[in-house]
Amino acid sequence: MTVPLTNVPDPLFVVLLGGTLEPTARFRASVAGARFIAADGGMRHAAALGITPEVWVGDFDSTTPEDLATWAHIPREPYPAAKNATDGEIAVSVALERGARRLILAGALGGERSDHALMHLLHAVALREDGLDITLTSGLEEAWPLLAGRTTVALPDRSLFSVLGLSALSGLSIENVRYPLSGFDLPFGSSRTVSNVALGPVTFTLAAGRAVLLARPYDHSGA
Repeated sequence: MTVPLTNVPDPLFVVLLGGTLEPTARFRASVAGARFIAADGGMRHAAALGITPEVWVGDFDSTTPEDLATWAHIPREPYPAAKNATDGEIAVSVALERGARRLILAGALGGERSDHALMHLLHAVALREDGLDITLTSGLEEAWPLLAGRTTVALPDRSLFSVLGLSALSGLSIENVRYPLSGFDLPFGSSRTVSNVALGPVTFTLAAGRAVLLARPYDHSGA
C-alpha cells in the first residue's frame, strides 16, 4: 500500500457489484469507514449494509424501478447499454478518478453471471499490477491477486483456501498452512494448490507468474 507523505492512509473505496453479498461480521469490519460507489444492480446491497453510496453508475438495466425510486437522491452517472466496458469496470474507474488506491469489490464473486465474476478476477489482477491494493468478496468468500513477490493475507485459523494459477507459477512458497510449499513450480492448469487450510495469517512468495487466492474464511470443512 502506498502511504502519502502526511502518513494518512489512502482512502478505502468499496464498489458495490451485482453478485452475491453476505454482510458478515468480517466483511463489515473490512469496510468500516470506507467510501462507497454502486455499479448498477449493486445498489441493492446498500440498504442491507446501512450505507449511502456517493455515486451510482451504469446503464441501469439490472436495477429495479423500486431501487431507482428508493435511491433517487443519489447522484447518477448513466451510460448507454451499448458500451465498451462493464458497469463494474466503469465504477472502478470512477473510484480511481476520486483518488482510490485501495479497493474492495463487494459482490464480485458468485451470482448469476459467471462471466462477470471471472472478469472481476482478471480485472483485479491488472489493477494489482498497477499498484493498487485490491480485494474481492462475497462476504463468505474472498479473493486477492497474487503476483511476483511476498504477500501475507490475514486468514482465520482453519479457513479453507485455494491458489489458482492464471499462468504457470515459478518459485511458489506457502507458509503457515496445513500443506506448505517451498519454491514449487506449478504447471498451468494444475489442481495441486486447491483446498489448503490456513493456520492463521498465510504468507505467499512467488518468483514469477500470476495467480488468484480464493479463500473461505468461515469454511472449516477442511480442518
